[in-house]
Amino acid sequence: MADVSAAASAIATPRGINRRAIGLAAFYFGLAAILVLVLGRDIEPGSETIFGLNLGSAPKIKLPDLVVPSTTMVYLMAAVCAFCGALQLTRAIGARWALLISIALIAFIFGFLTWAAAGKSMSLVGVFQTTVYRAVPITFGALSGVLCERSGVVNIAIEGMLLSGAFVAAVVASATGNNWLGVIGAVIAGALLAAVLAVLSIRYRVNQIIAGTVINIFAVGLTSFLSTRVLQQNQDLNTPPRFEPIVVPVLSDIPIVGPVFFSGNFFTYAVFALIIVIHFALFYTRYGLRVRSVGEHPRAADTVGINVVFTRYRNVIFGGMVAGLGGAYFTVGSTGNFEREMTAGRGFIGLAAMIFGGWTPIGAFLAGLVFGFADALQSRLSILGSPVPSEFLLMVPYITTIVVVAGLIGRVRMPAADGTPYVKE
Repeated sequence: MADVSAAASAIATPRGINRRAIGLAAFYFGLAAILVLVLGRDIEPGSETIFGLNLGSAPKIKLPDLVVPSTTMVYLMAAVCAFCGALQLTRAIGARWALLISIALIAFIFGFLTWAAAGKSMSLVGVFQTTVYRAVPITFGALSGVLCERSGVVNIAIEGMLLSGAFVAAVVASATGNNWLGVIGAVIAGALLAAVLAVLSIRYRVNQIIAGTVINIFAVGLTSFLSTRVLQQNQDLNTPPRFEPIVVPVLSDIPIVGPVFFSGNFFTYAVFALIIVIHFALFYTRYGLRVRSVGEHPRAADTVGINVVFTRYRNVIFGGMVAGLGGAYFTVGSTGNFEREMTAGRGFIGLAAMIFGGWTPIGAFLAGLVFGFADALQSRLSILGSPVPSEFLLMVPYITTIVVVAGLIGRVRMPAADGTPYVKE
């Protein structure tokens, strides 16, 4: 009887095809259907899309604009998505599903941009540059989460740390006229909130989700109150000097790459430096080995002489400092003034990027670029006058967050002791 059941199962599910493959293939075919049946049919015949490959009025190395026939390009990208679906069903490239989904998503996005800018011009380099800028605060939040959770402490309070860092940076920089002092103040503010989280989570073993939520509520309430009662009455405390762009000679002249990565301000280069430093520290030093051991098996780490409590305190405070630095970006690195709840959920998006990136600094940055692109896309489409409702465009970064967390949270491995208080016996 068992042999008959196995044979029937083999007939119903051909070799090499499983539910996951079918689900992914259906996703790819769905993307192709959207491009063909929704977007492609909405383009006027003969329309062309112009993608600008230069930034600025007089670049040293000027590339010709990319001009494509709108309808043809949308259908071509649909064919790429459908081909990815066929490959997924036949398992022609083995288990490298990440490669397929990357190709399909890039094809869909390019097709979508072609449709959105049909008959118009869009600066592709400008979109890439905005993507990196929007990804900077998200990456700071994600790096903060990596530092905390690799040691076993869940940091839901990143949002509050970002917001507090933004407020303190604005006030200190405005009062002193020195944006560097504003950055230092933001780092200290993030460290103080992180110390509170560490005491609640490690010393008193309060539920880490609840502790982080309380800190977020406290930060939102306090900064909103002070913004209303202090900053609105004293505008001179809310006009901080901003960091100007730092253009790297020679490198900034490289077409496409130069304007995107080598013409940012202090925070852009700081986040790149932190990614390298944190990655090296976590995976190539004794410090990182101890942190990861505490996050995976604190009792075993304790038995070999590692101070679990100290390691967790230290990493949570480091994470708070990184989040505070990221908060300073909003005021002294971007807008130039503090507004109530101006972080707009970037701390929570940073947590999603951390999960998407597999609790690694490089992965968190790449995930931050995904969310940054979603954020940049909604602002660019608003400028182009896209027929997509503006309310939906504002939802894009948060929809992306939900999709990523819902789709990947069960497929990535978190540190085994993450969120678990340690009790020394």
